Amino acid sequence: MKSLSEIETTSKRASRAIGFSWGISEEVGKSVRLLELFGYPGIKNLNHYFQSKKKESYQNIKLIKQINKSDQKLYCPITLGVSFLDQIKKIESFEKCLFQGIAYPILFLPFLSRCSEIIGKKILFEIEENKFLLNFNISISSNNFQKEFPIKANNTEIRFLENKDGFSDIDWKNLYKLSEETFVEETDSLKQGAAGAGLTDND
Repeated sequence: MKSLSEIETTSKRASRAIGFSWGISEEVGKSVRLLELFGYPGIKNLNHYFQSKKKESYQNIKLIKQINKSDQKLYCPITLGVSFLDQIKKIESFEKCLFQGIAYPILFLPFLSRCSEIIGKKILFEIEENKFLLNFNISISSNNFQKEFPIKANNTEIRFLENKDGFSDIDWKNLYKLSEETFVEETDSLKQGAAGAGLTDND
């Protein structure tokens, strides 16, 4: 079994060999490492993308808007991911962001995962009927875990989810009330033993 370090290094070197700069190649290495760590086929899809890149050209994107539509060529998932990372603070204000035409969208996933950590919000990424929930770069949940990933995403939507509790106020109050049974009532002896309550000065 290949180590995560091997996966990252080989992905980085292959990205440089295909024509990306060392800086972008390092981002690819980190991203494929994340995919494999979370159980997604990063190496497989990166390899297939690079094979297709030898025959086809893909569109790069610099400025990301709320609605983004590729021209005749599909967006490159790697340059899209790097641009998204660089502009995430501005993009976050959109609340949601739409793309039409992304090649190998699974390669875009780990960039979104890292964005989730940067802004401190969960991100929901939808590719037609497939949904991916990115949780602060800790995990990627999906309803498409065992399925084949599309090599082209015609319509995608990215939403930034507001942080809120996943439980009701009643459940929290009941649990907190139960926890109060562990509280120790303050007594005179506890007060005397508390920090700074001694009667002698050792200075």
